[in-house]
Amino acid sequence: MNIKIAVYEARQDERQELAAAADRLGLELEVTQETLNESTLALAKGAQGISTLGRSVLNRELLTKIREQGVAFLSTRTIGCDHIDLNAARELGLQVCNASYAPDGVADYTVMLLLMLLRNYKPAMWRGQVNDYSLAGLQGKELRDLTVGIVGAGRTGRAVLRNLAGFGCRRMAFDPHPTPMEGVEYVSLEDLYAACDVISLHTPLMESTYHMIDRSALAKMKDGVILLNCARGELMDMNDMIQGIEDRKIGGLGLDVFEKEEGIYHQDRRWDIIKNREMAYLRQFPNVIMTQHMAFYTDRAVASMVWGGLEGLVRMAEGKDWPQRLV
Repeated sequence: MNIKIAVYEARQDERQELAAAADRLGLELEVTQETLNESTLALAKGAQGISTLGRSVLNRELLTKIREQGVAFLSTRTIGCDHIDLNAARELGLQVCNASYAPDGVADYTVMLLLMLLRNYKPAMWRGQVNDYSLAGLQGKELRDLTVGIVGAGRTGRAVLRNLAGFGCRRMAFDPHPTPMEGVEYVSLEDLYAACDVISLHTPLMESTYHMIDRSALAKMKDGVILLNCARGELMDMNDMIQGIEDRKIGGLGLDVFEKEEGIYHQDRRWDIIKNREMAYLRQFPNVIMTQHMAFYTDRAVASMVWGGLEGLVRMAEGKDWPQRLV
């Protein structure tokens, strides 16, 4: 089955995998680094399927134009699908799928952020850059002495819990549908907040989880709590996080995601005026580590997302089941 697919937002690191997938699946690819919008939709002329990343906003208006152009299948080479109006896609008769990758990379990255915060790596790095090798203020904590709580024990949350097993810390988790794990205590969210020295978020973004970590949630936590977020920036109220740092309620904050990161992360903005005051202000604290939404970014994950994004389109076009199909 010869299928033409238009691939948008193609990063340089995806090119080799795209070529390999096209060869294996027998695809004709139209590849561009541009986002998908009304101006660039013409690049998909004659294509049966379109694949994008997360910077392309596929709202009802754009989806309508995509359908009018004859495209029937869409994929996003990401796990998140917040940038796609799935209800509109369903009404328009578009089939949509996302990609998947193993949780290990994000789980490893989460533990890395935690260890960096526990050992005050950021201020130590600052000092080293000016030849200050003093120790005052850099005394850390040992993970085996702490209780770590995971909010959302799905694939990634459980991978973090497995990673933590070797450190000897007490492990707690909250999940509406718990999967038993040896050595892990499943507790209520309230009990997790109260008991844990470290809390890491691995829950999807939904109406019920939007800004779930706010001043009310912080009030239920230990003083000096360490918070980690490698899931979705919108899980946290950033103004309340700033207040928590200033009040020393939060002892450390590790963020790989940020609210309103769109148009900033994954782009070179060195010469621009960035309109995200909370991001700029939080970054300067010595006990806050922020990275550019890269916890997922490993060789294995990139390959998995490219292959999944293209194979999903093929399987949907062939009328076959695809586990990552959303609509």
